[in-house]
Amino acid sequence: MKNEKCFSAEHMEAIAKILGDTNDGLTGSEIGYILLKCDIKDVDSTATKWKRLYNAFLSYQNVHKNGNHIIGFIHKALNPVRFTSERERFDYFREKLNIVLAFSGLQLGEDGKIRRCQSASTIPEAEHRAKALKDTLSSRDVHEDVLRFCRAELLQDNYFHAVLEATKSVANKLRLKTGLTSDGSALAFAALSLGQSGQPLLAINSLKSETERAEQRGFMNLVVGLFGTFRNPTAHAEKIYWPIEEQDALDILSLVSLVHRKLDKATKLT
Repeated sequence: MKNEKCFSAEHMEAIAKILGDTNDGLTGSEIGYILLKCDIKDVDSTATKWKRLYNAFLSYQNVHKNGNHIIGFIHKALNPVRFTSERERFDYFREKLNIVLAFSGLQLGEDGKIRRCQSASTIPEAEHRAKALKDTLSSRDVHEDVLRFCRAELLQDNYFHAVLEATKSVANKLRLKTGLTSDGSALAFAALSLGQSGQPLLAINSLKSETERAEQRGFMNLVVGLFGTFRNPTAHAEKIYWPIEEQDALDILSLVSLVHRKLDKATKLT
């Protein structure tokens, strides 16, 4: 890792207060373990948790003259593997830290890694970056399942992962309503196709007229296209190679919302 610029005392204090929060922060044993793993001297182990972290960060930075130690600590503390059964706790840390990190031109991704971003210079600017996309979608009355599956990504304006999680929510609903276990386009075809029998597993209307049967086929093609166009590239490509602009993300998520509303009213036939 190249040497990162030093964090200001104010930034170190804010980060330490999030990670060492009395009620929601890391435990004392977690702090001690991660400091040891990062080769950061625990200079004040008897202090309150946030002061213990702050003093350890400050002492290390005064000697090494870079901010690598804080980034390394966050990487180890927020390794997603540690939160496989505590997703809400991970999201809490990520949301709070990103507001502070934005002032240093940094952002903590869903993978627990810190990347560079445009620096924020005010608290409102940092908070806006974290919440603007969610607010815009709420104003569009986007389906609650889209917001539920995308909450962490939406809070950070992470368009790439917002689209991925939203399309995954469609697959999840198809499995719940049909009992199928497949995924992606194969799942959509198995659940919605009229097939040789002329009867889908999941019908979005009564199928009594050719117009309704055409709507069923069109909806199946829409969902298959949704997976093929948006889920597959986001699931298999690195974010930097498949950029999504804000307007595109809003439109995609609105489309996913429409699909959810159709599926909510769909009936399982067999």
